[in-house]
Amino acid sequence: MDTAMSDAVLDAFVDLHNKGLIYRGVRMVNWDPQGLTAVSDEEVIHKETNSKLVFVKYKLEATDGYLTVATTRPETIMGDTAVCINPHDERYKHLKGKNVIVPIVNRTVPIIFDEYVDASFGTGVLKVTPAHDINDFNLGQKHKLPTIDALTNDGKISESAGAYIGMDRFACRKQIVKDLQELDLVEKIEEIKNKVGYSERTDAVIEPKLSMQWFLKMDEISIPALEAVLNSDVKLIPEKFINTYKHWMENARDWCISRQLWWGQRIPAWYDAKGNTVVCKTREEAVLKFKNQNLEVKSEELLQDADVLDTWFSSWLWPLTVFDTNIIKNGWNNANAELKYYYPTNDLVTAPEILFFWVARMIIAGKEYTGLKPFTNVYLTGIVRDKLGRKMSKSLGNSPDPIDLIVKYGADGVRVGMLLCSPAGNDLMFDESYCEQGRNFANKVWNAFRLINGFEVGVVEQTSAQRTAIIWFENKFSEQLALINDHYSKYRMSDALMATYKLVWDDFCAWYLEVIKPEFVNGKALAIDKITYDATVTFLESLLKVMHPWMPFVTEEIWHLLKKRAEMDCIIVAEWPKSIDSIDDNQLAEFEMCKELVTQVRNVRAQKQISPKEKLEVIEKSVATRSYFDSAIIKLANLSSYRYSEGKVEGAFSFVINTTEFYIPLPNNLNAEEEKIRLTKDLIYNQGFLKTVQTKLENEKFVANAKPEIIESERKKQSDVLSKIEALKEQLARL
Repeated sequence: MDTAMSDAVLDAFVDLHNKGLIYRGVRMVNWDPQGLTAVSDEEVIHKETNSKLVFVKYKLEATDGYLTVATTRPETIMGDTAVCINPHDERYKHLKGKNVIVPIVNRTVPIIFDEYVDASFGTGVLKVTPAHDINDFNLGQKHKLPTIDALTNDGKISESAGAYIGMDRFACRKQIVKDLQELDLVEKIEEIKNKVGYSERTDAVIEPKLSMQWFLKMDEISIPALEAVLNSDVKLIPEKFINTYKHWMENARDWCISRQLWWGQRIPAWYDAKGNTVVCKTREEAVLKFKNQNLEVKSEELLQDADVLDTWFSSWLWPLTVFDTNIIKNGWNNANAELKYYYPTNDLVTAPEILFFWVARMIIAGKEYTGLKPFTNVYLTGIVRDKLGRKMSKSLGNSPDPIDLIVKYGADGVRVGMLLCSPAGNDLMFDESYCEQGRNFANKVWNAFRLINGFEVGVVEQTSAQRTAIIWFENKFSEQLALINDHYSKYRMSDALMATYKLVWDDFCAWYLEVIKPEFVNGKALAIDKITYDATVTFLESLLKVMHPWMPFVTEEIWHLLKKRAEMDCIIVAEWPKSIDSIDDNQLAEFEMCKELVTQVRNVRAQKQISPKEKLEVIEKSVATRSYFDSAIIKLANLSSYRYSEGKVEGAFSFVINTTEFYIPLPNNLNAEEEKIRLTKDLIYNQGFLKTVQTKLENEKFVANAKPEIIESERKKQSDVLSKIEALKEQLARL
């Protein structure tokens, strides 16, 4: 144990106690009868369980009538101290001031009235057991009811119950139902499903139980932490969790900070033989404190509280004490330089289920001891579930061993596969195929490196295709880097990864490398010029930096293999890439058309069963010539030529991209009937697309609410598809 960190936790306890914020008292807690300790709400796992709803008849005092109460926990009947009815329930208004007799123990208890009771639920009558339900406890406090604890700490029936003493709670449940039936006090029994709380540690059914514990008052100390989130001083990502946070904080109950465990930090409270208490860190301080209260005690006679502190009472101080363990006693003004440098930090990444238990409490502690927030942004991840939406667990057998996955797909493969489908705050439905996708991506990156590393640099002239490809990818990388940076700024991690994935797999590997890689002649690759090689290596280095947060191992390895570097010249500390000053949007649009054209040519080859090695000619119907990407098109599509014509080309295969018509003279005569069928299908599809776009633009609500750039995009789609439809009609007319 870190002594300094432990001392800081005890300093916080003593400080908050001295401020009147920590107290000891009997309150309702989650009690683990097997672990024999209080547990936090976070340690309670609620499971859907098959239960029996028992309708028990409570005899009205001095009459032959009965009130029927429905309960899933008949073993707690001996702890009943009232039955409760909604005051607006007309069925029972005549019972005001009356009593009922609790079955089995034959104890007379009052009928009380409170709006808490839902008159439409069950019989509209509620048994009130203050010692065994938090809502019943609150009703008991409000109506000044006695409290009867019918259970012992280990889940057996207590002497206070007056019956079934020493019997296990679940055995008692069965027996009391049997006995009630014999007394004709069971109206009916229904099979139901309900949520039952289980201890995360022991899997024992949790009991709500009154227990002597230490508590931290939350009503006032939590206010600054609530305001910090509501005024966006601390941002929750995604924002949907703000309402959850607000609800929790506005309804926060006093925090039970004591636990009955054999390990942990013991509570710094000391008791003398008469039960008098002082709170301080050491036994020596305790003797002096008793003396100041005119209580003479001997050191060896003092007993330290046997309870230990809730682990969250340590964790909530982490942003502070990790840098300065003396911050609690010395204060922010006297904090060390390290804490003042790092605190507050920027980002915290954690799970939504501990938003209150850890995140909120860290903000509370930060505000209490520094007046500052501990962090600016809280990114909340989802929970990994199986394909059926179930939480991972050993008992269900749906939790794969991460080591096995890493052996099979690689650490980077598993990492990427998981993160591709993990939007902030939403659960991830795990499928092993995601890891396979991640592995394939890692292999793609590795193969790209192998290709580039295998280039032979020679004294050769740079081709026009290589030159234009470099200029295009400079622009494309800058465009996508801006998009990736924007995703990061908005904490859209999955979107950032997907943009990175497409930039590497599609733009760099599928297009750029295909354009710039040297031709093969007689089974051997030709040399590449140094300008193109250096540019390609620079591009790969920039891509490795962008990929590194997602694929740290593969990228670091390639980084050091790509060129000779100093030992500490690692990618993890490399500077993030920068964009070029000005992005040429027209050029990017031109290359997109280039890619579509190449794709169309490849589709024609597949449809007409033309060998990829057989060269084709492409003719663009245009009055103006564009030579910028022509060389790239010729190489990627394996063309004999790419030329322009103002007129139509008869007897050729034709297609339209945007509003431009293209022709491919085929080696054999075109089958007119087949071409007519193809063009008709294309025409029908585009007419349907036009109808969809027009419906949007004719929708007044869409036009009024959509951003101007979206409306403009839809209008461009409309214009383009109209031109395409006209071109298709012309082609059909010529057949």
